[in-house]
Amino acid sequence: LAGIASTIVVISVLGKMRDWWGLAVVGMLMTARLLNVIVIKRRSQKGWKGAKEDGVKGDLIILVSQDRWLRMQGWVDDIKSVTAGQWLREISNFESFLVSFSTLLVYVSAAFIGNATAIGSVLVACLLVVSVALLGLANVSTTKLTMFGNVVRVSEGPKQYGRRRDMVDELLEVHPNKNWAIGLGMIVPPPGQGQQVVL
Repeated sequence: LAGIASTIVVISVLGKMRDWWGLAVVGMLMTARLLNVIVIKRRSQKGWKGAKEDGVKGDLIILVSQDRWLRMQGWVDDIKSVTAGQWLREISNFESFLVSFSTLLVYVSAAFIGNATAIGSVLVACLLVVSVALLGLANVSTTKLTMFGNVVRVSEGPKQYGRRRDMVDELLEVHPNKNWAIGLGMIVPPPGQGQQVVL
């Protein structure tokens, strides 16, 4: 709402000043954003998510990077909905054209801002700074992710372990079957068992 309100204020001031170049630049930036949003909305269609498993609870261990792990718990169908398959379908030729056109609008707006009045240029620059600040604030304050009708949220903060084995031992107390840990390469299989593990 703050971003929309600041944009309306800048448009109103530029209109009263009759700074048409400044208005054109703001219009181009808004059009570029609108085109990108339309393309993302069109591409974010729920595709293949695996077979249905109604009423089954799941516990998924995900390796992120730099030896950091996530543990995602919930209904199996919900976990599949946010982890399986493609999040965005392949981009079509028309959508690729829209993305390219929106990128061109951003470049053209940067070229045209020099034609605006000094005050108009400052207003547009301030609007961009405010937008970036609001985006950063929104990212920092976001506590959950809504995806395909499912909500992913952090239920516990990060937990540090002295060794990876400490984490594995804690998870083995909940899931005593060692096959999952062997399959993920977290523990070494007993002698003679090899790596033939069914998960």
